[in-house]
Order: sequence, then C-alpha cells, then structure tokens
Amino acid sequence: MTLPNLGVAIVSFNSGSVILDCLESLLASQNVRLNIVVVDNKSSDDTVAMLRSWADGSAPYRNPGDLPFDLQTAAKPLPLDGQATGEIGHRVQLIEAEINGGFAAGVNLGLAALAEDETLDRFWILNPDSAVPATTAAAFATSPAPDFSMIGGRVLYLDDPDRIQIDGGTINKKTGVTNNINQGQSHADTPSPKVADMDFITGASMVVSRAFYEAAGPMPESYFLYYEEVDWALKRGDMPMYYCPDGVVYHRAGTSIGSVTPWRPAAPFSQYFLHRNRVRFVRKFFPKSVTVALGFSVAKAAKLLLKGYPVEAFTILSASFGGRPSAKIRARVAEAAQDLAFK
Repeated sequence: MTLPNLGVAIVSFNSGSVILDCLESLLASQNVRLNIVVVDNKSSDDTVAMLRSWADGSAPYRNPGDLPFDLQTAAKPLPLDGQATGEIGHRVQLIEAEINGGFAAGVNLGLAALAEDETLDRFWILNPDSAVPATTAAAFATSPAPDFSMIGGRVLYLDDPDRIQIDGGTINKKTGVTNNINQGQSHADTPSPKVADMDFITGASMVVSRAFYEAAGPMPESYFLYYEEVDWALKRGDMPMYYCPDGVVYHRAGTSIGSVTPWRPAAPFSQYFLHRNRVRFVRKFFPKSVTVALGFSVAKAAKLLLKGYPVEAFTILSASFGGRPSAKIRARVAEAAQDLAFK
C-alpha cells in the first residue's frame, strides 16, 4: 500500500515543556508518511538538548496525562537527521537556526528543507505546543482540494477540548483586527465553517500547497511575530482555500509568547507585536484605514487601563504609534536578533 506523504514544519522557541507531546502525537499518525522538520529558533532554554535526549532514548517521554486521545509512544532511538524510522517510515529532522529571526523566518527554513523532497506537494505548518490525533495528518494529506493555496482545520483548546479556538479567521479591513471564527463554541455542537467566510488560516495549523509556496514565495518575515499568515493569505490570488473537517488539532494556547486566552489579556510582549503588526498590516493593504486602526488602539488601551492593566495599555499605544518597546520586551529577544525584531 502506497501511503500519502505530508511535510510538517514546526518552529520551536523555548518549547521544551510542550514539543514532545507534539512530536510523539505526530509519530503516532496513521495512514500517512510524514517528513517532519523541527526548526529551533535559537532557544535559550534546554529545548535542543532535550530533543536530542528524547530521540536517543536517554530521556524517555512521559505522557502528561491531559491529552484528549490515546497515544502510543514512538520507539527509540530515532534519528534527527531526516532518516526514515519506524514501520511507516516517518522522518524527523532538527535544524538549529543561527539566529531567532522570528516565526516566519523559522517557517521558511523548514519549508525550504521540505521543498527539497520532490515527493511532497503539501506542507503542514504546526505549532510546537499542539498535539494531534492519529487521523489528523492523513486527513490533511488526502483532503480533496484541487489547486488550493491553504487548507485549515479545527483548532481546539487542549485544556478544554470541546472548546474551539479557531476555525479559520476573518479580517476587519478598517481596524486590521482579526477574528477567530467559532471561537469559544462547542466542538461537538458546531458545524464546519463556510470557506467563503474565511480570510486566512491560522499559522498554528495551516497546510499550504507547493504550488502556492512557489507562486507566493516564502512567508513574509518583516513582522517577526503575528500577522505573517494573514499577509501571506492575501497573496493567494485566485488559488482557493479549503477547510478539512477532520483536520483537528489540540493547542496549548499562548505557552511561549503569552498570547491572549479567554481568561486573561495577552502579555505585554505579545501585545507589542500584535498591535505594531496590526497597524503595519493596515498601512500595507488598507492605507486609507490607518486612522481608524489607530483609533482602535486608543480605545483598546483605555479599556485595558480601566480593567487594571496599565502596562498592557501603554504597550498597545507605544506599539501602534511607533514607540520603542520597553526594556522588558526587548530583553525577551536575544540581542543578536533585536535589529530584526524591532526594526
């Protein structure tokens, strides 16, 4: 039996506490052969050492016990140089980036490596703080999608597995604000979204075609963090997007950068890049709406201030109006990468 092939690009940054759940669940995928490339974006923790110890079997994987599906652990040792392993022949390659050039830069390193494999015509970009059921990868690999640009699926909160995080996204062309379709709704009770309602697919779980990658070029790197996939989606031209109902992913939201969750506002580091890039995106694609986008920033900052989040409020204003990030935000990025992040 010839199995479909699917490339997987994972960008890790200080992801040591979560990435093994992602890799073990991918290696348990059935009815598909995966070529997995992990790009470590110059982690400052022990992510790389932990990955190597896990792969050689000296640090056995321990199931955290909160995964919403059964998981069979992959046999060890396994190579991290792209050699086939196991009965199915999944492959794992670890690439260590020389500098943390941002999310898109890491994605592009992974896609470039995957593109060298001529058997691959689909590339799955997946967050390291995700875990996937054994059937998800095969669903993405075989989903009928002629001449597609991107395929999305359903991303669920791992700690509340019946709650949807995103089913695809929309863009407010006045403010630049993005919206997660069906966020907070019940997975069991919510039908698949209409593709016509989508403007983009989340970068947390996005399958792109080789044809789109070659036509649109790499993911834009100028944002460093946030809005890369939104910008990229607007470069698809006439190539359609699709939705894969069985493309289910469970996501530990905001584990590395402090993204917003239903129970807390985003951390200042996340707020800075989110609102800087929202305004940058509007200037690029909808320049007549910049004043409205800045007005939204003021209103958002005032709302957070009234709720008792002054640091977050000031961060939004500074990011939106071209101010410098705080020393604490700059300190989250390695000195060698700061020119890239804060240019």
